[in-house]
Amino acid sequence: MGPEHEMWAVGDAYEAYIGRWSRCIADGFLQWLNVPAGQRWLDVGCGTGALASTALAVAEPAQITGVDTSAAFLAHASHRINDTRSTFHVADAQSLPFPDRHFDVVVSGLALNFVPDPRRAAAELTRVTATGGLTAAYVWDYAVGMAMLRYFWDAAVTLAPAAAALDEGRRFPLCRPEPLGRLWTDAGMDEVTVQAIEVPTVFADFDDYWNPFLGGQGPAPAYVMSLAEERRGALRDLLHARLPRSPDGSVPLTAKAWAVRGVARPRASASAHL
Repeated sequence: MGPEHEMWAVGDAYEAYIGRWSRCIADGFLQWLNVPAGQRWLDVGCGTGALASTALAVAEPAQITGVDTSAAFLAHASHRINDTRSTFHVADAQSLPFPDRHFDVVVSGLALNFVPDPRRAAAELTRVTATGGLTAAYVWDYAVGMAMLRYFWDAAVTLAPAAAALDEGRRFPLCRPEPLGRLWTDAGMDEVTVQAIEVPTVFADFDDYWNPFLGGQGPAPAYVMSLAEERRGALRDLLHARLPRSPDGSVPLTAKAWAVRGVARPRASASAHL
């Protein structure tokens, strides 16, 4: 999953941190796509299989192939998704090991911003999509709409201003509607549209929010685990004070992703455009 692959290695820790919310976003994304049954799918940067498993449950694909650079995540996905229609392979989004126009639907969930060259990845996604097929992706709205991380980084920067350099909202300018739509248009896709998808992310209590940050999976948890115990405790206490709380002690937040879709042009036209 890009240059930070060393932080994306433990499937169970990722599930507790982001994976459980990824499945909620995946469902909304697939409803938006509304793909007919019986299609051949490719899931690029499939991680632990949140999007692939949801597609198998609701979109009735003929087959779905998942690829990721993390063998550990793929093992988690393969174990979790026991379905003969699915296969998983180690592969890089920037150099997909498939022939041109091979899939009817090519999707990517929460991965493109971790790819070193998203433009190259978008071109590859387009290349392997059949003419008239659908190419689509979604990324977290790190700047504003991913509340669990917005609260986290705002607190981290309050205590240590230098932490701003690690904030995904600053580091991933792709995760906004205009750059995301432009990425698809520049890759030569037609009928490009961008859509916000928002879901509730209700944590049972503060520990349910905080403990996944101790798993080391992703930039924010990696930052937490880099802190000395006293500074980590200060960050925990500040978040405990700032996070909203319901009467039952739960932490009611929301998460927003930006989704983009486009239709693949005939290959000759797409090549000319690029």
